[in-house]
Amino acid sequence: MADVLQLDAVRRGQPRVVAGADRLGNPVRWVHVAEVTDIAHLLHGGELVLTTGIALPDEPASLRAYIGELAEVGVSGLMIELGRRYARSLPPALLAAAEEHGLPVVMLAHEPAFVDITESVHARILQDQMAELRASEQLHEIFTQLSVEGASTDEVVRQVAALGGHPVVLENLSHQVLAADAGPGDPAELLSAWETRSRAVRPERRTGYDEASGWLVTMVGARGEDWGRLILTCGRPPTPRETVLIERAATTLALGRLLDRHAESIERQAHGTIIARILAHSYADPQEAAARARALGVPLSGRRLLGVVLRPRTGPASGALSGLAETASAACKDARLAALVGVLDEDGPHARVGVLASLPARADVETVLTEVATRVRKQSDGEVVMAAGSVVESVRDVRRSFLEAEQVADVAARGSGTRLVYRLPDLRLRGLLHLLRDDARVQTFVERELGPLLEYDAQRGSDLTRVLELYLDSGRNKAVAAQRAHLSRPAFYERLRRIERVLDADLDDVESCVSLHVALLALASLRWERS
Repeated sequence: MADVLQLDAVRRGQPRVVAGADRLGNPVRWVHVAEVTDIAHLLHGGELVLTTGIALPDEPASLRAYIGELAEVGVSGLMIELGRRYARSLPPALLAAAEEHGLPVVMLAHEPAFVDITESVHARILQDQMAELRASEQLHEIFTQLSVEGASTDEVVRQVAALGGHPVVLENLSHQVLAADAGPGDPAELLSAWETRSRAVRPERRTGYDEASGWLVTMVGARGEDWGRLILTCGRPPTPRETVLIERAATTLALGRLLDRHAESIERQAHGTIIARILAHSYADPQEAAARARALGVPLSGRRLLGVVLRPRTGPASGALSGLAETASAACKDARLAALVGVLDEDGPHARVGVLASLPARADVETVLTEVATRVRKQSDGEVVMAAGSVVESVRDVRRSFLEAEQVADVAARGSGTRLVYRLPDLRLRGLLHLLRDDARVQTFVERELGPLLEYDAQRGSDLTRVLELYLDSGRNKAVAAQRAHLSRPAFYERLRRIERVLDADLDDVESCVSLHVALLALASLRWERS
């Protein structure tokens, strides 16, 4: 109604709102000119009724009945022209009834051409409908492209926030946040006490607006199985475009989940994203990370935090890692350990499962880790290495704990140990050399000790370096080393003599052997890093 009053065709009649001024937000669906009083049964709601008033009754009761019938069918407003029936004002009974029923009444002081008003309003309605169709087509193209490209959950949510201009949240059926985009707002404020606030919002339809919260909510799912809700926090009744936007986005999310059969669950993706962003220092404020984790049911503030890394000993594979992440998540839940669990660097050479454990003050770290590791070992198909970093007290220090856990996992994966959980002290010299592998002095030491032997093998295609490693790993027991090398003793002894000549070293000298063994351990760390 407010927009109608701004049209030139209406303004020429010098309109004045004389009743229902607080209802000018009523949407106008159509314009109807009516000079009879029993018109209500022909209307469907949303019409703006134009009249000169010539057929309106004189009796106050009849006027009130006329207004009541219009209001009952849901007309948007009544516009009455002065001059033919009423000279300067409208009947008080009509105005009182309009105020009582909340029906806007506009008085036109000058005679307008009703056809001009009708044409102008209808043109505006059609123009708006065309704009909605174009907007709907644009949204269809955008989300179809996202589906074709296999956009991630975060990318879809980010696109909804950008197109809608409001914060967006994707949650699961337990009201835990899977993805969120606060736009220019504060993510911590958006996600504060999220579960409590979300549980209070229950629209009656599949897509609905909750007036108390200002949320537009739609269910997400396919094939009759819903798994989440997408929420646009618009703070006011949504436009048709916003409704189309959120429903189209929900369809894209549901389709993406159906097509992405090999990837980890949406929950694992959400967990992995938070861990990865913490490790990359992508959060401007650690409190944002804490708020996002808390919205997923994992408190990080005021807790002891621990980085844990899991990886198959045989080398990472995306399918195996996804399954391992689900196994680790289930193990944490069974052990009542609050934790974020997700695959990190899934497509990279250092892919692994990351676990950010959140421990209460009195929890015994070793007991909790052992319980989780036992459950993982029992449920895993292959041999899995689980490594833990040091306990830290804040989100800012989580990266240090994870780096330590990753280094320990790398070293432990190359060994033959059978520990449930590896910590840095468990790796002893091998762990120290792995930590120092980037030091130029260590690299120089390796070249000085083993350089001639490595060059000899490279030029002749021999395996003397491997023979030396087997000899030293066997505690210098030549018989055991020959057996592990699948060589006869004379052949193995001849290779040892050749190694002594190439290196100009005495393999019966304990100090020389210690030095060579350290160099071999350091070389293994260097080669692992390059691979």
